[in-house]
Amino acid sequence: MLAKDRPLLEMRGISKAFPGVQALDKVDLDLYPGEVHVLVGENGAGKSTLMKILAGAYERDAGEIVIDGEVQAHWNPALAKAHGIAMVYQEFTLVPYRNVAENIFLGREKTRAGFFLDKRVMHQEAHSLMESMGVPIDTRLPVMELGVAQQQMVEIAKALSQEARILVLDEPTSALTVREIEQLFETIRRLKARGVGIIYISHRLEELFIIGDRVTVLRDGQRIGTRRVAETNADEVIKMMVGREIKDLFPRRYCQPGEVALRVQGLCTHDKLRDVSFEVRFGEIVGLAGLVGSGRTETARAIFGLDPRTAGTIEVMGKKVDHIDPPRAVEMGIGLLPEDRKRDGIFPILPLQTNVVMASLKQLFPRGILNPKKEQLEAGKYVKQLRVSPPDLAREVQYLSGGNQQKVVVAKWLCTGPKIFIFDEPTRGIDVGAKAEIHAFMDQLANEGNAILMISSELPEILGMSDRIYVMHEGSIVGEFPRGTDAEEIIRCAMGAKACK
Repeated sequence: MLAKDRPLLEMRGISKAFPGVQALDKVDLDLYPGEVHVLVGENGAGKSTLMKILAGAYERDAGEIVIDGEVQAHWNPALAKAHGIAMVYQEFTLVPYRNVAENIFLGREKTRAGFFLDKRVMHQEAHSLMESMGVPIDTRLPVMELGVAQQQMVEIAKALSQEARILVLDEPTSALTVREIEQLFETIRRLKARGVGIIYISHRLEELFIIGDRVTVLRDGQRIGTRRVAETNADEVIKMMVGREIKDLFPRRYCQPGEVALRVQGLCTHDKLRDVSFEVRFGEIVGLAGLVGSGRTETARAIFGLDPRTAGTIEVMGKKVDHIDPPRAVEMGIGLLPEDRKRDGIFPILPLQTNVVMASLKQLFPRGILNPKKEQLEAGKYVKQLRVSPPDLAREVQYLSGGNQQKVVVAKWLCTGPKIFIFDEPTRGIDVGAKAEIHAFMDQLANEGNAILMISSELPEILGMSDRIYVMHEGSIVGEFPRGTDAEEIIRCAMGAKACK
């Protein structure tokens, strides 16, 4: 055992079914004081369902929840909170216009005389909480003025203010920089020292070996196994997750690039970009690296016409573009897979079929008269090509896994017939199996002669998939590197230590 005390939490034989789907099948999970228990599995493996049962959001069909050795016959969100269970979701639940202290005590405001809001006490306690986590933040600042990492620390402080003993962190590093991740890990180490048990959900396997004590793998709603982190390795964990070995996560077949497909020179925007210049050729994948906030996404948005440029030129297939907006970009053969697929890439409550053809309705039906049969055939072609699962064209996209939602976004742009693809964080928040599939498809697109600009916060992805790499820092391109460049050199450049071209 990792702790001599009894478990804080035991989930025994948990089962849960939805119409047509067995989401969980007799799953076991336990957690000890001062332990980080990492929960991994492909999208759709059952991780979120298991955690929603723990939080009381879902009712279990079978199994037991045991807290401090006592079986909980009844379970709901109020009881979960009363037993010290708190969740920090990937998508924050903060109120942006309220300050840090107000967010931490939202719904549990401190009062005096049973009526008057005691802001002084709230700020004192909020300040003490942040200090105890090693994150000194001005508690009077509105949350909207904080960075992503600081907002996440506020979410954790909010959970700890409820005297949480069991903390669930869902994909906590998906939008953080290297420095911010280390800050988060230091906070986790402090919480471990205080005896807090942490269930840590992540698709980044490298984090498992940095912060985890044990790892449990779920696949298709079943627990495949639990291992001590010190006694396993990435290959074993991946094989447990996907049921097979993934020999090549970055299946890049390099070929001779063709003519310049996209050329950007001196691109500037009002508040972010300064003199950005680069080019992408047909048949190559060009990586755009840099820390979060360096201007990578803003570059993609400016090229696609979502953000106005104040200076600079854009050439598409040798033609200078004086004015560009999203419809014009689509006409010119550009497809943008956005950073936030849920907000900008899909219509969650609409069916799969509608999502796939949404961006190409004008091309498919130039007279403005929809043909459901043609729509179905066109959508079905790309759903089959990308192996979207399940391939039910009538299924609402919100019920697909993250990896399959990303495939739907790719299918939507394939349907428009682009020759230039901009992939912004193409594998964020998806499992290793889906990552390998997306990477293989990107490689296929490049070898078919398409041009790809790939933005990624994951350095192994940048190094493994790119023919060339541009690095951004504070709104400018500060370096250009060939494939095979050392990771340290990319990081050094991204942090502004030097400019390399």
